[in-house]
Amino acid sequence: MATKGRGERVTVGGHTLQLTNLDKVLYPETGTTKGDVIGYYAAVAEWMLPHVEDRPATRKRWVNGVAGEAFFEKNLPDSAPTWVARREIEHSDHTNVYPLVNDEATLAWLGQVAALEIHVPQWRFGPRGAQRNPDRLVLDLDPGEGVGLAECVEVAQELRKVVEGMGLALVPVTSGSKGLHLYAALDGKQTTDQVSEIAHELARAMEADHPDLVLSSMGKHDRRGKVFLDWSQNNGSKTTVAPYSLRGRSHPTVAAPRTWRELASKSLRQLEYTEVLARLKRRGDPLEGLSSGTPVPPGELDRDRLATYRSKRDASKTSEPVPASAPASSDGRSFVIQEHHARRLHWDFRLEHDGVLVSWALPKGEPQDPAHNRLAVQTEDHPLEYGTFEGTIAKGEYGAGTVTIWDSGEYDLEKWRDGEEVIAVLHGEQRGTRRVALIHTGRGDDTKTWLIHRMKDDAGDSDEESSSAGSTSRGSTSHGSSRSRPTRPPEPVHPMLATAGTEADLAALDADDWAFELKWDGVRAVVTVDHGEVRLTSRNDHDMTASYPELGVLADRLADAGVGSAVLDGEIVAVDAKGRPDFQILQSRMKLTKARDVARAQDRAPVRLLLFDLLELDGRSLRAEPYDDRRAALEKAVSLDAKDHTIDVPPAFEGSFDEAMTFSRKLGLEGVVAKRRDSTYSAGRRSRAWVKAKHHATQEVVIGGWRPGAGRRAGGVGSLLMGIPEGDGLRYVGRVGTGFSDRDLDDLLAAFERESRKTSPFVDVPAADSRDAHWITPRRVGEVSFAEWTTTGRLRQPSWRGWRPDKDAASVVAES
Repeated sequence: MATKGRGERVTVGGHTLQLTNLDKVLYPETGTTKGDVIGYYAAVAEWMLPHVEDRPATRKRWVNGVAGEAFFEKNLPDSAPTWVARREIEHSDHTNVYPLVNDEATLAWLGQVAALEIHVPQWRFGPRGAQRNPDRLVLDLDPGEGVGLAECVEVAQELRKVVEGMGLALVPVTSGSKGLHLYAALDGKQTTDQVSEIAHELARAMEADHPDLVLSSMGKHDRRGKVFLDWSQNNGSKTTVAPYSLRGRSHPTVAAPRTWRELASKSLRQLEYTEVLARLKRRGDPLEGLSSGTPVPPGELDRDRLATYRSKRDASKTSEPVPASAPASSDGRSFVIQEHHARRLHWDFRLEHDGVLVSWALPKGEPQDPAHNRLAVQTEDHPLEYGTFEGTIAKGEYGAGTVTIWDSGEYDLEKWRDGEEVIAVLHGEQRGTRRVALIHTGRGDDTKTWLIHRMKDDAGDSDEESSSAGSTSRGSTSHGSSRSRPTRPPEPVHPMLATAGTEADLAALDADDWAFELKWDGVRAVVTVDHGEVRLTSRNDHDMTASYPELGVLADRLADAGVGSAVLDGEIVAVDAKGRPDFQILQSRMKLTKARDVARAQDRAPVRLLLFDLLELDGRSLRAEPYDDRRAALEKAVSLDAKDHTIDVPPAFEGSFDEAMTFSRKLGLEGVVAKRRDSTYSAGRRSRAWVKAKHHATQEVVIGGWRPGAGRRAGGVGSLLMGIPEGDGLRYVGRVGTGFSDRDLDDLLAAFERESRKTSPFVDVPAADSRDAHWITPRRVGEVSFAEWTTTGRLRQPSWRGWRPDKDAASVVAES
């Protein structure tokens, strides 16, 4: 590898990299150049990579050498090569994209950008991006004024006695700065919090035994004459300089793994990179095998959890999914309960956890009464693909018989103790919400015997009815007493939301199991009718009744069918001269509340209410009943007028998804929504039981600022700065300046002045966009159409569609 000249184009591990300014001096006192740094990282790669692989890397850069200023860099810059592996981490107020130092080429690139120090946490990402438990413990010994390496060694030797008594082997690392790091391999069974607490307890114990030498508190204590035992490096959000990383000191020292014999030497000192390379070639890596366990062989963290599953199945003979590769870890929270008509009828209960479906067989099904537990027998882990499996397993094969989905959805995890206890709140799309516990009761070698318990105070008891607890069967819904007033007036609910899917996703759905409805380009409305009174509520609980008085005719339509009260779900649309929905026309009605203004707008912007679900009928909730039953009840409850289409119940499309999508496109509509026929109504939740596909990409956005215009827009608003809430912050997704009328922008200026703030509400606005920006409180929600998402998370070619006063900023999510 070159070390002189202006630079050259090189190939490292199959990746091409442009190296420049190789003779630039980064360490003036030793004359060490950028070329030397890149050469060191290339030479040390085979020993260093195992200690940094799959860990998010924070870099400390000295672009003008160690005599200049340094800065930490977490986010991967746009200029990084596309072949650099990367993962995202959601912080409290933003999301960062971190590089993974997984190959020699990435190390070379880090040297090229003068990232001398590489800092990583004690945990790794799984192949799908889930954060795994830590695979090592680190104790950082930092000498205060008046003490040095010798005192750090004294503390390290005392720690070694304690930690080895715990069954862990410590390996020392001279930090390349002032002190020592001590590493111990872990088996990955403890969480970050558990490991941090162990480290904290070790530090407190050492301080108690050696109060004149050790300090464990992290406050502003006097560290003179003492060694600070920093246990906090085990926090999941903290990082430690990586083994074999250079340091940004006056000399090119290295965080160098050492032996205990070396630590006993009176001449112990920090090592420079040339010394480290020489001793590695002679002695090897003292940290070899640290990756995980005591130690665990390389690759054991990625053990194939589906080996047992796969060994019981022949992919050529069974219709079940049999993936060839080992599963990756995941942070998903899906669940499924499958009714399995095998040799003996039973139900299979499966929870997504760490890349697989952890599974139990329930011989008598899920308990409905908290007073009666039922047996649960743990079986082999199943692949995630099994969560949607329905079909017949051939005779003679393992588990032969018919499998159907009895319930599915997502769960909220309250507790997971491997091999002991699991507590979860199930949000079932077919059977409603309830809280269950799985408790291991086996003894000795019996790892399979568990109990499943229906918990009291179910999360859904106050709001949902369980379909297994006496609800009417399919097709038996009735109106009840048509004129008897219910015991309580109906209350609006938060609408159920669909997840985004692709046309390919929906095309694979079976019309026998899914209904396909046309997607209307309007405003979602939950409609509450109580004996002649109609109330329209938006997704964000805004009362829209005054804006659309003509929709009050719904009360008459229900009364004609003998219905006194109801809660319905639908869409308010405005139509053009051809009777097609037009969102721009609807915009002119959305903010009007004064009777005079609304009356003037009714002729030029007529609206319709398109109903597609019935949630409550004459005091009885239908939310726990299947979609098909709710639709049948809806069609029976609303009396339609052949001459007046202000109120309508559009039927589900008769045919396949492809046919529905073609028909929707022909009518100029927004797309199609697929709804699982046996799904319940999950109020206020985004559910996989409803999946939407659009013809054109649209995105709701939160507006957090604006930039002045030029030309005819000079002195006014030129473009809006858009964001999407993520974590505790607002992620910047670009700016939009097209799709507005001049009047729209003029009206905005006065409103924005009232909402102004001094600081940016975004976490990551580029300097080019923030240079002349005016910030506003991020409350307003709008909608844009766009071409695609860029690789940097921005909206390409956005065009303004209009404001969405029916949406809250907190409810905005990335659609795709």
